[in-house]
Amino acid sequence: MLNWDEYGKEELASPPQPVTSKSPEDIVEPKVEEQSTPTEVKSNITEGSRAEAAREAVNNLDEAAGIEELDEMMANGRVEVDQKMMINCKADLNQLVPFKYDWAWQKYLDGSANHWMPQEINMTNDIVLWKSEDGLTEDERIIVKRNLGFFSTADSLVANNLVLALYRLITNPECRQYILRQSLEEAIHTHAYQYCIESLGMDEGEIFNMYREIPCVARKASWGLKYTQEISNPDFKTGTEETDKQLLKNLIAFYCVLEGIFFYCGFTQILSMGRRNKMTGTAEQFQYILRDESMHVNFGIDVINQIKIENPHLWDDAMKEEAAQMILEGTELEIQYARDTMPRGVLGMNASMMEEYLKFIANRRLTQIGLDEEFTGVSNPFPWMSEIIDLRKEKNFFETRVTEYQVGGALNWE
Repeated sequence: MLNWDEYGKEELASPPQPVTSKSPEDIVEPKVEEQSTPTEVKSNITEGSRAEAAREAVNNLDEAAGIEELDEMMANGRVEVDQKMMINCKADLNQLVPFKYDWAWQKYLDGSANHWMPQEINMTNDIVLWKSEDGLTEDERIIVKRNLGFFSTADSLVANNLVLALYRLITNPECRQYILRQSLEEAIHTHAYQYCIESLGMDEGEIFNMYREIPCVARKASWGLKYTQEISNPDFKTGTEETDKQLLKNLIAFYCVLEGIFFYCGFTQILSMGRRNKMTGTAEQFQYILRDESMHVNFGIDVINQIKIENPHLWDDAMKEEAAQMILEGTELEIQYARDTMPRGVLGMNASMMEEYLKFIANRRLTQIGLDEEFTGVSNPFPWMSEIIDLRKEKNFFETRVTEYQVGGALNWE
């Protein structure tokens, strides 16, 4: 058996012979031995009936259906940018480039750069504070419970809407790419709420059933669910004015209201708690979630406005009126939630201040999709909320870790 230590010894045993020239007649062609037919190597492998059935199925595979689909995709040649559309597009959905909506791809890259996991955040101080008899007031405990109860369900509702409806009905590949990223982020958010609930030793049955048992939480969840019931049906298809409007209403409900209004009261409450050096781990989780949700809202608004541009007939007076009504209904539901969770002043805020803040947010959502403001004279009573969203590489306001959690790239919140 040859090993590397013996390799080349035979060649080195005798010195190399000098090269001499030979006449053509002295050259003897080497005799080529007749090659024998190689014998078939028998395998020790035996196979069962399933392998034979699989081989037979592959041999009998009908390629007609797949070829027909490919021929239909290629009938008009390669996909051009102008062929891409947000809804009802007939171009190849599997062809990512050329991009038509660069903003969608950039949001996908930014979201990927912002990846984080709940376990990275230290919950030790929160656990001590929560278990201490005099650590938090009863009003503060209600705020923590109500928000974990609502958000732990709300992000699941959003994720289901994305996976079961929007991904199928949005017909642009780069937007679908972002929807996949958003779906992952919603799963991480639900994980974060569960991580907080488990760390604090809360009654999980109580918290996760709030969306059915606590009226102010149940109303918000119920309002969002009614906009998903029909379009999440696998048989639902766009392509008519009625069905296209249903999809547009779903987008407004989830991006402008559920993520764009329903989250803001709870996030303000928990982040205000963190500013007072209370429940800092929970507040830090909420800070990262808020940044993700801000990008979700901006993406959804871009999708809504692009659908309006490509389908101006959908954005008629009746649709405008309904869209405004949806945003204002969401605002009223969130105001009721604020009153329920803050019957008295707490954390440097009260229900009246929160009502003004929510009306300020509602005006912004209305104008972002091209509608007139509803509330005059309102301002932002919590300017520090904008600072939190815009914070980049500065230290966290409760000094627990650096909030620049990007793994690469530069995040632009504009």
